[in-house]
Amino acid sequence: MRKDQLAEYHLLKRGFELQANELIISITNPVEEPLLASIKTDLVMYLREKLGNSSIQVRGVLNEITTSKVAYTNKEKFESLASKNPQLIELRNKFGLDPDY
Repeated sequence: MRKDQLAEYHLLKRGFELQANELIISITNPVEEPLLASIKTDLVMYLREKLGNSSIQVRGVLNEITTSKVAYTNKEKFESLASKNPQLIELRNKFGLDPDY
């Protein structure tokens, strides 16, 4: 029903968790909190009517997305690979290689 409101649609399309009578919606950005608050009343009324459960509640939980650092230079790429496979350091030292070239 909220396809015309893209931000609301994407928020409601995400995964959720149901604990007892509480619907927990994952929020990945603090900007989404006021968006959820603005539609929360309508959403709760809709869910109560469709589910026949007058005690259901909706809550948003902020889940931070961890991003990894992207390796750009040859040295950073080598260090990233060497952290996954320490034998690369041994090979670099054995053959006298320089990752910058």
